[in-house]
Formats: sequence, C-alpha cells, structure tokens
Amino acid sequence: MGKPKSSGGKMRAKHILVPKHGQLLKIMEKLNAGQKFEDLAREFSECPSKNKGGDLGFFERGKMVPEFERAVLSLKIGDISEPVKTQFGWHLIKRTG
Repeated sequence: MGKPKSSGGKMRAKHILVPKHGQLLKIMEKLNAGQKFEDLAREFSECPSKNKGGDLGFFERGKMVPEFERAVLSLKIGDISEPVKTQFGWHLIKRTG
C-alpha cells in the first residue's frame, strides 16, 4: 500500500508589501471602499510581484517566512488578512489557492 496523497502541500496567495503599518491602513481603506486588491498591489506594493497584481503563485509549506505562512494558512480562499508584520515589512495577504 502506498502513502495517502496529501492535498495540503501547496498554497497560493497574492500580497501587498509596504514598509510602514500606516501605509497598509490607507490601502485597507481603499480596499474597503471597493478598489481591487490587484490594482492596489500594482500601485503600492514594493514586492516585484506587484507587476502580477501581487500574485506569488503556488508555494509549498516552509518556503515563506513563518509569519506569512501562518497568515495564509489561517485564511479561506478569497479571504484577505489583517496586517501581517515580517522582516520584510507589512503585508496584506489574499489567499487564492
């Protein structure tokens, strides 16, 4: 008998990365006012993924810093996180897979 297949290996997310918490709060206001996450990522994020609307693609557990990964795992697909602080700055994270 082989090992059961695990569906929990990979996840997918988009994010917006900025250096200051205050910037992220302003972005959250725009998001709550109806602006699209992807458009805000293109405009404000300091991560190269901004050119893809913040899309980081699929990644496996252990490939992102722990704070980021925990936030992604806590979200349902389509949900957006509260601000998350990592060594890189402040993130808003949208789980997409």
